Amino acid sequence: MTGKTTNKFSPEIRALAVRMVLDLESEHTSRWAAATSISGKIGCSTHTLMDWVKKADVGAGRTPGVPAEMVAKLKALERENRELRQANEILRKASAYFEVAEQGGRPKT
Repeated sequence: MTGKTTNKFSPEIRALAVRMVLDLESEHTSRWAAATSISGKIGCSTHTLMDWVKKADVGAGRTPGVPAEMVAKLKALERENRELRQANEILRKASAYFEVAEQGGRPKT
C-alpha cells in the first residue's frame, strides 16, 4: 500500500480545471489534448487532470459509475457496521461471562 498523498490542488482549482477541459474540448482534437493543454498551465499531470474529469463526469451522471460521495458514504457505513458487530460480540461475551459468574460457577476464559 502506498503512503498518503497530499492534495496540492484545492477543490476550487480542480473544478476550474475540469470546467476548462470540458469547455475547451471542442477547440482541440480530443479531450486528452485539451487536458494536456490545461494541465501544463495549472501544474499537474495530464493523467491527474483526466482522473478529475472522469470523476466529474460520473458525479454529473454523464458516464456510468458510482459518484465519490456515494463511495465515501458506503465506506462510512461499512466502518460503522464493523464497529457495531465488534461491540455486539463484546457484549455477547460479557453477558455470557456474567451469567456464569452469577450462577456461582467459574467462567471459561
